[in-house]
Amino acid sequence: MAENPVQQVLSFWSMLDLRRRVVVVVATLAMFAAILALARVAASPSMALLYAGLEPAPAGDVVRSLDQRGIPYEVRGDSIWVPGDQRDQLRMALAADGLPASGGAGYELLDQLSGFGTTSQMFDAAYLRAKEGELARTISTSPFVRTARVHLAVPASQPFRRDQRATAAVTVTTLSGALTPAQAQAIRHLVASAIAGMTPEDVSVIDSATGLVPQAADMRGPADGRTEDLKRSVERLLAARVGQGRALVELSVDVVTERESITERRFDPQGRVVVSSETEERTSSASGAPPGVTVASNLPEGDAAQGEGSRSQGAETRERVNYEISEMAREVLRTPGGVRRLTVAVLVDGERTADGGWQPRSDQELADLRELVASAVGFDEARGDVITIKSMQFEPLPGGEPAAAVAWLSQIDPMALIQLTVIAAVVLALGLFVLRPLLRPSRPEPMPLSLPPASGPSGLPVLTGEIDDGADMPAMSIVSPRAEAEPPPDPVERLRRLISERQAESVEILRSWMDEREETR
Repeated sequence: MAENPVQQVLSFWSMLDLRRRVVVVVATLAMFAAILALARVAASPSMALLYAGLEPAPAGDVVRSLDQRGIPYEVRGDSIWVPGDQRDQLRMALAADGLPASGGAGYELLDQLSGFGTTSQMFDAAYLRAKEGELARTISTSPFVRTARVHLAVPASQPFRRDQRATAAVTVTTLSGALTPAQAQAIRHLVASAIAGMTPEDVSVIDSATGLVPQAADMRGPADGRTEDLKRSVERLLAARVGQGRALVELSVDVVTERESITERRFDPQGRVVVSSETEERTSSASGAPPGVTVASNLPEGDAAQGEGSRSQGAETRERVNYEISEMAREVLRTPGGVRRLTVAVLVDGERTADGGWQPRSDQELADLRELVASAVGFDEARGDVITIKSMQFEPLPGGEPAAAVAWLSQIDPMALIQLTVIAAVVLALGLFVLRPLLRPSRPEPMPLSLPPASGPSGLPVLTGEIDDGADMPAMSIVSPRAEAEPPPDPVERLRRLISERQAESVEILRSWMDEREETR
């Protein structure tokens, strides 16, 4: 008759000593506690970041609003965490309530001014504060900026001073790392575009971690950006042929850094155009009386008195023509950034042979690749550009596998790793403290049993498993290589000695005895 599970557990429990019972109880309680902790972790909602880097006053307003809504939250340093499935909804609801309030006030300052009792100086000061707050808000919306403060220095309007220039200072605290020159230049253009008459050179950007961001690096920004674009274009073009990571490209661009202005005027004397023409004509005539005493007047006939006088006549013509000479005026303004010379160096890996060897690429293939690179970078031989392309064997980069391992580790969720660790600890504890004691054969407590002797095949008394209450154990010979010459006189001591020497046989006898008792019930 088979035992039911409860009787098996009770019989097993009765066979354990006190120390093992304590170990089993403690291990069982620890296992149940770990299971309850895992269930609690699995049942608790995953927390997501609501806001981070808030000032104490806005953070307090957000926490107060969460308490009023009954939303569970956690405060970790300067971050507020809420259940992940409610984060987006909470952000919209808090934004509708005007939370979190930004550090600086904006144009709402102008709403507080009333027309009565407000002077022009008060309005100008409030307008300047509102402008600073709005610029700080706009800068703070950038994903790499935690907080921002803007200070404007706008001089008062004075009609007799024309050299006044507005300046600004911006202090930025980033989320991580330092502020890059490109980001600082973007902030300068943002502030300069918002203030009339201000240029990006009039704006100073200060990083709270590294200090003043210099403007000298900004002059190299466009050239460096164009160089990187060309480099990526050439590498992408070569990767389509030789494979990804098997071509390295380096570009050196010599750009024009000085500014030049040329003004030129040319006159063409052959290209005349009549603008106006003026013609003037003059005619004159004159006559005079005959002279009084002449040779003719001394003649006898006297004809001298009837002679004609002198006459004169003249004509004059003047013409004035105005011409316009053709003129050509040209003004050339050369700004920095033009390419003066371009140098390209390309290193291409060779080809793999069928037997796993390496061989360089053919000259024809390198010539074709050179034409592709020249077309991609805008090669101009007259400008002095140079393109060098070589095929050499690549060596494996050191540290590639550790970098890949670090990248793989960075993708692991810390919470998932903690849960896996707890589960592994529970399984280990279950195996060490519960399963191992259960599977290990236990030694039952010695029982003061009196077993009657029985004769074996050799005539020596042996154990049969029959219990005779109150019977004395007679003297018998124990077949054992470790038996002493004279057995102990006490029957209980002899039984203990026999059980200790023949443990397997004793366990079998006890098990058969327990089975017989169950059958007799």
